[in-house]
Amino acid sequence: MPATRRSMIAATLAAPLPALAQPSSGSAPRDVAATLAPSGTLRVAINYGNPVLAQRDPAGGEPRGVSADLARELARRLGLPMQVVPFDAAGRVTEALRADAWDICFLAIDPVRAQGIAFTAPYVVIEGAYLVRQDSPIRENAEVDRPGIRVAVGRGSAYDLFLTRELRHATIIRAPTSPASLEYFRRDNLEVAANVKQPLVAYARANPDVRVLPGRFQVIEQAVGIPAGRAAALPWLRAFVEEMKASGFVARSLAASGQSDAEVAPPAS
Repeated sequence: MPATRRSMIAATLAAPLPALAQPSSGSAPRDVAATLAPSGTLRVAINYGNPVLAQRDPAGGEPRGVSADLARELARRLGLPMQVVPFDAAGRVTEALRADAWDICFLAIDPVRAQGIAFTAPYVVIEGAYLVRQDSPIRENAEVDRPGIRVAVGRGSAYDLFLTRELRHATIIRAPTSPASLEYFRRDNLEVAANVKQPLVAYARANPDVRVLPGRFQVIEQAVGIPAGRAAALPWLRAFVEEMKASGFVARSLAASGQSDAEVAPPAS
């Protein structure tokens, strides 16, 4: 991760917060619950565009995955009912913040998002990767940023935000969602598709005419976020996330949803 981005993220996570209630690993104090969910219902933004973190129930039941499991445990400790607010792209989660559509989200930490969202430390670390055709001359990540190379991304995704800052010569082609970026890649004969590594590996497994480039172009730190105006509750929420990592809750949830190759984030420093 570039030193500049590390320093920006560190500043975001270390920013002083107004005092409200001391962090607690047990049931949340009432003032924390009232701050996080003023309506009395915890409205949880679930992004189905990232299958590592959330998956739809084919039978139409409750969402699956580590984000949904963390949300349910959080609602239990807050003593509040939970309402799922579904999205198909991370960018649409951030856009919905302006409409006060949710109380808590599960997104990658990014300096752009941190302008309106207060984040915990990450609970899961995943990777951004590139997909190319089998006959592509591109063999390494460093070869992507060249004139004439078009890279399909999901609009507003963590890797879209990152590549917007990092790519100097390649052209970014933005699809409405991450799954749609693979459709753009195929339909428009684009040179590269960028995405979270796991769905790219699955796509390449089902389509032998493409391959995933080795390594990664980005480390994506997935965290819990709340509207910046409610950051007084962040100390308790940060402690909750650290407990969920240390207790094995996050690892068990990842394994139960078939995502055991995703990495639990290390303890916050």
